[in-house]
Amino acid sequence: MPYKFMFAGLILAIGCTTAAAAVAKSDKEFLSDAIKTDNSEIRLGDLATKKGGSDGVRSFAQTLIDDHRRAKDDATALATDLDVKITGIVTTEAQNEIEKLQSLSGPEFDKEFVNYMVSAHEKNISEFGEKAAEGGRPVPELAKKTLPTLQRHLQLAQSLSGH
Repeated sequence: MPYKFMFAGLILAIGCTTAAAAVAKSDKEFLSDAIKTDNSEIRLGDLATKKGGSDGVRSFAQTLIDDHRRAKDDATALATDLDVKITGIVTTEAQNEIEKLQSLSGPEFDKEFVNYMVSAHEKNISEFGEKAAEGGRPVPELAKKTLPTLQRHLQLAQSLSGH
């Protein structure tokens, strides 16, 4: 009788491990999403350099453009090796934000842009942290290399938002 419980426990443990692995993004999926995120930050940054109401927001936007172009170059180099299609597509969330920001200007634009950057970078740091923790392969190493830049962007956005 105890063997049945041990076997059931083993099946449960295997099932949980499989479910957890299914939730984690594959390297190809992560890299594809990272490129879309870079595209998004570049497009949003470009919009903010033109429409930002303050020097601080415009300067932050230029930092986003410069850093995410470099990050996209790094991701693109890996994408070729992993047969990941490289596109100019932005994330759905970013496209929605771009549409919202196009109707704003001045302090309203700045507030919306900065708040979006705080939440987007918190999400990105979490995802890049999970991938970086996998270690040992090129994509997790790229995530690990990118994390400090994302954390700096979050700090800059938070300083602009007053958090």
